[in-house]
Amino acid sequence: MNNVEIRELRYFVSVAEELSFSRAAERLGIAQPPLSRSIRRLEAKLGLRLFDRTTRLVSLTPEAEELLDSARFVLTAFDGALRRARRTATGRPPLLVAARSADAALLARIRTRYQAVPGRRAVSAMVTGWQDPAALVHRGEADVALLRSPFDATGLDFEPLHSEPRVAALPAGHRLAGRDRLERSDLAEEIFPHRPGAGADVAAYWSGRDRPTLPRVPVRQGPAVCDLAQAIETVASGEAVAYVPLSMAERHPLANVVYVPMADLSPSVVAVAWPRAATAAYIGDFIRAAEDIAHEGRLDD
Repeated sequence: MNNVEIRELRYFVSVAEELSFSRAAERLGIAQPPLSRSIRRLEAKLGLRLFDRTTRLVSLTPEAEELLDSARFVLTAFDGALRRARRTATGRPPLLVAARSADAALLARIRTRYQAVPGRRAVSAMVTGWQDPAALVHRGEADVALLRSPFDATGLDFEPLHSEPRVAALPAGHRLAGRDRLERSDLAEEIFPHRPGAGADVAAYWSGRDRPTLPRVPVRQGPAVCDLAQAIETVASGEAVAYVPLSMAERHPLANVVYVPMADLSPSVVAVAWPRAATAAYIGDFIRAAEDIAHEGRLDD
């Protein structure tokens, strides 16, 4: 990128997010004049104008808008790699593996398989609830992650381990609780729980609207939840309906919740993911342990 420095990208992102040179300088802990000079040098290196400036306003040019997401990604990848390198410099740190709470049991089985070989590193499990485990790998706070649909593997390598159907979780007294099978259209205008702050792709997946080739089914937003177990609790209390992986339904049999198969719902996929092009042997050993568990069909034991 024309010898662009990480520092210059960091300055660019700060100004782009603050839309103010003074606020960006305060955020970065530097004076405003050197920040302005650095942005001008960056523009000269790129041959692009990044900001339209007036005495009162700062706005992004179309070129800057195009660059911003990539710049954020580069900074996150660099900071994550640096964090992992510093952790390695401390000696023999544990392998940090992140997973959502729905996959904690699977993580425990993979860890047991991985550590069955003498001399392998200890494993420290990080259970995240709804938080995206992939983000922890990007930031260098985890070495490996178990991801479950929907996930964004940008900047990561991953290997699918398992795919399973999703089912509808309904209150026992629901008008459709006695059906053998449902379609998404049957649940039009139903209330679904939501996760505050979730992106559009996540919201679409959990409300059954993630397949653009199928007709869009309108649903209503219901109670805020932090994980799948809490989503099922909202169903049990009669506040909502929800789509959950079959294995989750099997682990949460409740007298006041009925699980009904779906005919046209996307599946739930579990994958193991790691930093792109990572070559550390201890990461490769964990990935192979996960694949072994998957090949034995023991993901839902």
